[in-house]
Amino acid sequence: MNVIPLPRNDVRRVSARTLSEWDTNGVKRCLKRSFAVPKMSGLTDTERAGCKKILKLMSKGDLLSLSDTVTNKVIVVEDEREATHTILSFTKNAEEFLKRKKVQRDLIFKYLTKEGVVMPPNSEKHQLVKRTLLLWLPGKGMDDENCPAETDETNQGPTDTPSHSTNMKAEDGCDLLVLGQQFCQWFFQLLNSQNLSLGQPPQDWGPQHFWPDVKLRLLARAGSEQMEEFLGAELVSLRLQALTREERLILMPNLEPRGLRVLASPHGLVLVAVAGTIHRDSACLGIFEQIFGLIRSPLENKCWKIKFVNLKIRGQDAMEGTEIVAPALTYNSTELQLLCSS
Repeated sequence: MNVIPLPRNDVRRVSARTLSEWDTNGVKRCLKRSFAVPKMSGLTDTERAGCKKILKLMSKGDLLSLSDTVTNKVIVVEDEREATHTILSFTKNAEEFLKRKKVQRDLIFKYLTKEGVVMPPNSEKHQLVKRTLLLWLPGKGMDDENCPAETDETNQGPTDTPSHSTNMKAEDGCDLLVLGQQFCQWFFQLLNSQNLSLGQPPQDWGPQHFWPDVKLRLLARAGSEQMEEFLGAELVSLRLQALTREERLILMPNLEPRGLRVLASPHGLVLVAVAGTIHRDSACLGIFEQIFGLIRSPLENKCWKIKFVNLKIRGQDAMEGTEIVAPALTYNSTELQLLCSS
């Protein structure tokens, strides 16, 4: 690591634009590059890209303040671009960056949400840091994590496949809970990406993920109770998409054991039941419980499609003080067994 020393008699803060005028012997010289700082970063390319995305979520004031902190106020930056470059250059490792006070919990949570990583809304910062570091491990990005090349447990299949809902292993002995977790990660990442306020490109949502005769039952309780039913892949797809695109909702499932149950019938139906919270922007609006019936397509290898969806939504004013953080399923085993065998 080469640190550029300054002449002993020149004790001053150095602009990021003029730092490169001093060579390693302390002799002033002019370089053609207008912006150069010493390379001290130990970040991988993946970590650097992730840190840069988090910095873009930060206010200008916090960004400039963080630049002062990481350089001990030796480097003066003039704008966000210089601050970002300087912070990344002086960051020793990703964990150090994520644990900085200016890298607040909400920034990391928002970053993970944009990357499609589902975390409980009440997650503490150290949990978000750990999950982010896992995401940045080599071969552990979202594309690799959710779409492994050889062990597709949950993905959207090849892009040239006409219908590619979700690929999951359902052979005997499969861990159903893991299967359910991976399905929910795939489904809610896909659905939430339709919310344009998140600032990410919408993924390939559409009727291709459903059976033609799929049925959606939507029960909403917010003061009064309202029941809606939709039949057919096109209508079901559009109604679910409207939750995130038109109503700007974000559905965050609780993938802990209390919030997720998975059953399988001997006839090939896999039932996934999950509870979670509903958000719009930074406000938590209530909770939901959603049950999916999944059946494998005999014409497409490992391809599962959604046969039915039961979605129950409760707004905060209909909950009467019920805890809304990391909600648990209220369906009992008998109710789920009846749905699975019907």
